[in-house]
Amino acid sequence: MNNLLAGKRGIIFGALDERSIAWKVAENCHQQGAKIILTNAPIALRMGEINKLAAACNTEVIPADATSVEDLRKLLEQSQEKLGGKIDFILHSIGMSVNVRKNRPYTDLNYEFLNKTLDVSAISLHKLLQTAYQMDAISEGGSVVALTYIAAQRAYSFYSDMADAKAMLESIVRSFGYHYGVKNKVRINSVSQSPTATSAGSGIQGFDKFFGFADKMSPLGNASADDCAKFCTILFSDFSKMVTMQNLFHDGGYSMTGITESVLNA
Repeated sequence: MNNLLAGKRGIIFGALDERSIAWKVAENCHQQGAKIILTNAPIALRMGEINKLAAACNTEVIPADATSVEDLRKLLEQSQEKLGGKIDFILHSIGMSVNVRKNRPYTDLNYEFLNKTLDVSAISLHKLLQTAYQMDAISEGGSVVALTYIAAQRAYSFYSDMADAKAMLESIVRSFGYHYGVKNKVRINSVSQSPTATSAGSGIQGFDKFFGFADKMSPLGNASADDCAKFCTILFSDFSKMVTMQNLFHDGGYSMTGITESVLNA
């Protein structure tokens, strides 16, 4: 199906390189007829290749620290100006844990690092939604999607304080989803994706083994970043106009599978 997002305007947070889900979402939204703005933290922009993506999508990059309300306000103002109207969809693809980066175990967290994890990975969504809500920056019937992971609901020892951040993120999706739905029929959902070989995911110790395990546990296999992008595009489109406040598993059936023959016979 072509032009699923024709006439729509969107903001994509978090595209870093060609392996990132946000990168694939941006490409897919562009292919489906949307006009988009790309954004990431200034330090991430220096590390990534986002200008290459901007050129391919015929758009611009607006740097913004998602933990800064001032930056978010400027981003929303400039995006509406450049795109020519209110925003129809937003992808929140933001996550970072200093504790994980520094190999601090969950039983010995640095609490300053924890506060940073929560601010970047979860509270940034609330700041974004509250700023947009107060500015009336999202059009009626708009859609916001935040990327999450099943560790928000089940124990994964390697996920450390990111699990707490994702649990908070999903709570914000539900709580703000109610208020924004009442105000302007704006939909807010989270997508719980399979383990994906992004730059961030691949950096987790033992990722390759877990990726293989999840693939064997999933009747359909692990979902790719490309397929996740297509799913997000559906959630941005009018075909999902009555779906909100949900955590939607896009994981090949992993979340509903107890055990498989592939795992037993491995």
